[in-house]
Amino acid sequence: MTEARVKLDRIDRKILEELQADARLSSADLADRVALTASPCWRRVKRLESDGIICAYQAKLDPKKLGYQVTAFISISLEKSHIKYVQEFEAAVATIPQVLSCHRISGRYDHQLMVVAEDLEAYGRFAEKYINGLPSVKEVYTSFVLKEVKAPSNPPLPPMEGN
Repeated sequence: MTEARVKLDRIDRKILEELQADARLSSADLADRVALTASPCWRRVKRLESDGIICAYQAKLDPKKLGYQVTAFISISLEKSHIKYVQEFEAAVATIPQVLSCHRISGRYDHQLMVVAEDLEAYGRFAEKYINGLPSVKEVYTSFVLKEVKAPSNPPLPPMEGN
């Protein structure tokens, strides 16, 4: 069952665009940029938060400046597909800080992880300690990022209705 899409008007969209570009905008600056007074702008932001459209505010960090020179995508097949084993695997993955994302996927593999490591040697130690020790892992296929062409970001705003 899919959730109903929340309807966004032109001002909601502008608020979201501005906050995606700079989530540190003050309420007054945001209101100026979207041509509202501060109070109605603040109420709209609160509604977007309560509707779950805005689900977090966070700083984007540069992995390389933090010492992570390697990014890898790891495709994993599980030995057993029973939900108990899937849940155990997912719970274990959720505790590993170097795992930036984990997705249950369709196709040959069951999950795809995006991980960071300081270098290839550190990745090897990481894989040995964490990936190979995860519950029910049958097969692991790793691809290393050679160049980031487009970084993960927010989804695009849906088109305005009637367009």
